[in-house]
Parts: sequence; structure tokens; C-alpha cells
Amino acid sequence: MTDTSTRRSFIASALAGSAVLLAGCAAGTAAPSDVAPAATPKPVILVVSFGTSYASSRHATIGAIESDIREAYPDYDVRRAFTAQIIIDHIEKDTGRHIDNFEEAMDKLVAEGVKEVIVQPTHLMDGYEYTDIKNSLENYASSFEKCVLGAPLLASEADQVAVAEAIKSSMERYEDEHTAICLMGHGTEADSNALYATMQDVFTSLGYTNYFVATVEATPTFDDVAQAAKAAGFTKAVLRPLMVVAGDHANNDMADPEDPESFVSVMTAAGFETSCVIEGLGQLDAIDEIYVSHVADAIASA
Repeated sequence: MTDTSTRRSFIASALAGSAVLLAGCAAGTAAPSDVAPAATPKPVILVVSFGTSYASSRHATIGAIESDIREAYPDYDVRRAFTAQIIIDHIEKDTGRHIDNFEEAMDKLVAEGVKEVIVQPTHLMDGYEYTDIKNSLENYASSFEKCVLGAPLLASEADQVAVAEAIKSSMERYEDEHTAICLMGHGTEADSNALYATMQDVFTSLGYTNYFVATVEATPTFDDVAQAAKAAGFTKAVLRPLMVVAGDHANNDMADPEDPESFVSVMTAAGFETSCVIEGLGQLDAIDEIYVSHVADAIASA
């Protein structure tokens, strides 16, 4: 189920810059005057995502973000990189198509002589994955005239409110006095896990007291949300991922009724009439616009 408009098709292949090799001239012989100098490669926006092996979600979420960035910045070459090698390997085995990991993508930019690169992650927060990108990028900084890392989705209070409003708008059709809207994030051992509690506070402060935030691998837990929603008097629950893509976590950790530890099973066992919306945040136009704005901020800071 989705309340977003049909997204335009995403063209996955990025334009590859080319290097021009000039043959050496004999000593003392000038190069012909009509030979044009090698063109300077276009600046690049490298969109870096964790990735997903679910092709439909990959196109509807990561592809949509990349497409919106490409439309907003036509003077830039927009490229893709994933950080999850297991997903890269799975896609290549399944389709024969290789997606660069971060280092491969950056090495290509260096080899092509690109002068300016904006790295825009699609991660929700500055957890371990984002920190890994930041640390790795430092090794490449001297290879470019401009090299800037964009902010993750929930980088500021304004971002957090905008994300809450976007989710609220997308879920209004499921709301009634009996229904809790339960969002499932990934969770992390990093300090940034506190952002899930922050998002819970944001929903509450906006008056959206029927919204509850849980995580797969940290806190708040599924049981925490089941107890909170029951204490608030709700008898039904609609679950959706608080994740950019709707991949393995959404389909299995959230929505698999055969897994007794899944979110849907925990909520059902707690007595809720439960259903699932398997949509990634990247399917929401308002979410994609936040990433576009973060690219703008990165370009302005370069």
C-alpha cells in the first residue's frame, strides 16, 4: 500500500568520465594547435546507501532519492555506491550488475580526475555506517579540490519534525481512535540510537500521541511499544518501517507472521489486531526533498 504518487523511472547507470591520453611528441616538436585540451570532468554527487537486495524497494526508494538529486543538480554527475558488501555481492550474483562500494566509487573518481565530489549518504543518522563513510572520506580529501560529506536524514531538529510530518501525512488513512501507528527502526549500539527516543518525543510534542517508535536491534523494543500502545488504550496496530528502504528488515523482522519474534507477531500476541505497510521512507517525496536540501547545504559549504 502507498499514498505517494508513481515515481519516475530511475536510470541506474551514471555517466562515466573519460580521460584523454595524448601521444608523446618528439623532443622540440610542439603539439598541434587545433588539439583541444582535455575536458574537465563534471563535479560528482555520490549518493551512498546501505543498499537492499529487494529490487522493487531499491528502485522506489534509493532510486527515487537519486533521481530527485539528479533533477535538482543537472550540472553534477550523480552516482551510486552501497556500503553493504553482502548486498553488492547478492545483486551481482542475481543480476550480473555490479554496484560499487564506497572505496571503489571514490577510487574511480580519483582515476578520472574529478575535482569536486559531494558525498551524500542516505542513512538516517550518524551511526557506525555514517561514521565509517566519514572516516574513509578523510583518506581521499587531498585527492580533490572540493570534497564534502552531506548530513544524514535526521541531522537537525528541523529534519526530525519534517520526517515526523511526512510520515504522519503518509499514514493518515490508517488512523482512527483505536489504532496505534508503530514505526520500526533498525537500532544501533552507537550513541545515535538516542534519536529513536527523540523521534518518539517529536511525535508526542506534535500531538501525534498514537505514534510509537520501536527498533529491531536496540531500544525501544517491540515489547516496549506493545506495552505503551496497550496502556494508551489502543486495540489495533499498523506497522511500517522507519527505514529508507523496505527490504529484509521490513519484510522479515517486521512483517513475518511465522517468526514469533517479529514485530507483527509480538503485537498480535499482545492482543492487537495488526497489519503492516511495507514502504520505505524513500518512497515519500517529502523525505527525498530533505536529502536534496542536505546536498544543497553540502555544496554551499564546499
